[in-house]
Amino acid sequence: MDILIRPAIKQDCARLLELIQELATYEKAPDEVTVTLSHFEESGFGDKPVWWAFVAETQGVVVGLALYYIRYSTWKGQRLYLEDILVTEEMRGKKIGSLLFDALINEAKEKKYKGMNWQVLDWNEPAINFYKKYNADFDPEWVNCSINF
Repeated sequence: MDILIRPAIKQDCARLLELIQELATYEKAPDEVTVTLSHFEESGFGDKPVWWAFVAETQGVVVGLALYYIRYSTWKGQRLYLEDILVTEEMRGKKIGSLLFDALINEAKEKKYKGMNWQVLDWNEPAINFYKKYNADFDPEWVNCSINF
């Protein structure tokens, strides 16, 4: 099976939202995805994009995504922040996640970012084990905070 890893294009957005919904369902939050297609497209492909993504494609179908943005650490400088990585359930176990993750690492190194950050749910053992293969640091000290508007 040939897998193509490439930067996302605007025409991918509807499919990316389908994958994001699949992820939300897996993470037991199917009703939490409220972004509209037009807002998603504008945020990624408008005049001032705030996110970028790599997709995994086989036979013309996007079967995985890794969506990221740039965050700034006052201690470290610019860092790539992985917002979501997902491979469709039927395509898992084929090393597609590794191809996407490696593309992110290469992107961060090429752009001279100072590292990469992301979050993982504490019950998501498959994801935790995946990240352990990369010798990821798991930081138990920080508590996630947010405000919704």
